[in-house]
Amino acid sequence: MSGMSEGPTFTAPTATDDIGPIVTDGDELTGPGPELSYPEPDSDLPYQDAELRDGHAAFHASRSAMAVVDTDGRITSANDALGTLLGLSPRELRGRSAAGLVDIAAQARSWHAYQEILRGRRAGLRCTRRLKHPAGHAVWAQITVAPLAQRGSVLVTVTDVTARRELQAQLRHVRLHDPVTRLPNRTLFFERLTGALEAADEATGTGRIGLCYLDLDGFKAINDTLGHGSGDRLLAAVADRLTHCAERAAAEDGGREILVARLGGDEFALLVEDSTGTEQLTSLAQSVLDGLREPFELGGRQLAVSASVGVVERRAAGTSATGLMQGADTTLYWAKADGKARWTLFDPERNAHRMTRQALAATLRPAVERGEFALEYQPLVGLDDCGVRGVEALVRWHHPQFGTLAPNRFIALAEEDGSIVELGLWVLRTACAQARAWQLEHPESAPVFVSVNVAVRQVWDSDLVADVAATLRETGLEPGLLQLELTESAVMGSAGRPLETLQALSEMGVRIAIDDFGTGYSNLAYLSRLPVSVLKLDGSFVRGFQYESGDGDASEADETIVEAMVQLAHRLGLTVTAECVETPQQADRLRRIGCDTGQGWLYSRAVSPDRISTLIGSPVGTSGA
Repeated sequence: MSGMSEGPTFTAPTATDDIGPIVTDGDELTGPGPELSYPEPDSDLPYQDAELRDGHAAFHASRSAMAVVDTDGRITSANDALGTLLGLSPRELRGRSAAGLVDIAAQARSWHAYQEILRGRRAGLRCTRRLKHPAGHAVWAQITVAPLAQRGSVLVTVTDVTARRELQAQLRHVRLHDPVTRLPNRTLFFERLTGALEAADEATGTGRIGLCYLDLDGFKAINDTLGHGSGDRLLAAVADRLTHCAERAAAEDGGREILVARLGGDEFALLVEDSTGTEQLTSLAQSVLDGLREPFELGGRQLAVSASVGVVERRAAGTSATGLMQGADTTLYWAKADGKARWTLFDPERNAHRMTRQALAATLRPAVERGEFALEYQPLVGLDDCGVRGVEALVRWHHPQFGTLAPNRFIALAEEDGSIVELGLWVLRTACAQARAWQLEHPESAPVFVSVNVAVRQVWDSDLVADVAATLRETGLEPGLLQLELTESAVMGSAGRPLETLQALSEMGVRIAIDDFGTGYSNLAYLSRLPVSVLKLDGSFVRGFQYESGDGDASEADETIVEAMVQLAHRLGLTVTAECVETPQQADRLRRIGCDTGQGWLYSRAVSPDRISTLIGSPVGTSGA
């Protein structure tokens, strides 16, 4: 590296130095190419060849900055353009190290290639460096090195590409920033996020990363009512406040920058690299909510805006940009669902429940086809003689991964995606066939009816009347031995198709029951207009039948309410079933009140069809089954 120890007048910082977002070009090594035929321009020998004289003239007249370098890497000749670029005369450049002047040695790869060229192996080199002119300004230069025809000589060409680089920087800034808020956009945000995850190192930082992902509440209404122009001005004002919050938080936490970006629409993100824990992120989220609380002044109007914020903070190791954003998006959804205008911290347990829910939803429809469902039955017992009057069919999902699941784990999902129609029809057919089988198995006993739960969506999305008629016809079960249960909130206020369906089923002879009565609308006036034959009192009333003290006195208020509902139902010609009967004392008071049947663990849990078969025709004990 001869000459590298010289202190050149023209200094060159390392190639890793940068201006703003500009990334230094990578060096390009080219293979052997044709030898260039430049003369030694400063030779004192007379030129006999016109071509050589022309080449000499072209070398010095060229607007491209060029120098001829010997085998030691020192400049033997330079043209005026190079002198102008470097702020030195061509004569002052002679004898200096070319590599030192244009910083070729800044990268090991380019330095090795340069030495190979000097040794005559004719490998080309092109690289870009940012050079510092003696006048103080920076110059971006593209350096090209190529061997000359003369043995050991090398031509170095330096091209000023500053204007091109500045244009590239401007175009990059436009490409990576949002035009409305001037914040980094989604592309730049993910560049920074990915880079932060890759560079996370506990040896030099905390090894953690945090993200606040926020969405404005009700922004669409502002766009719709005031126009997109006002919406854009609001977004710009929000961006200013978020930036202020980030700068203040960064100053309080040691000055490390917090990136604020607009991800699209009314969604923003605040990225905290080397976060110190959840407390830092939740504090930032709260400061954002506080910062947005003050109304915005836009065009003479004051607009009140709130936001929901999802907060994620975790170890960077093992975390991907996609995984972090999925967690943030999920947590933002929780903040919205929890009431908006708040922040919510990522909860692994809650997320696991969500993931399980999604997994169940994705496999629900195929599970019906695969036969993964089964029915269990819970007796409905006459309170006067403890005999089994009927049973309620309760569906179970024997999931291959999650085991046996009760209805509360999947019925809501089935209603959401519409698979409740197919599942409900399977339950109806299976339960009716089983009730008919019990009837044939116990001809000496009064037949038991089967009660099947029906979702409102089954009424709307299928021909429930036709399905019931076909099922009764196929199974041979009498209509009076089928009871359909709908919740009070679904039945009360029914009109149009639901009411027509209930009336048609009732006229067919099917019993209609209101489940969980007393927890919904409780508009008793509807009872006289609906084709209902059974009320099932919600278990909360029965559980209220507890002894307040050791003297055995019951809760008078609960007993009074239940007694009034039973009397009203009987006057309307309805029968009453009490749910959640668990103690003999509860059963005794319900019997004295006049309740017709009871259902609960006092008599039996939901059991298999074979177990029900053993209970038919004999009183059910009070020890449970």
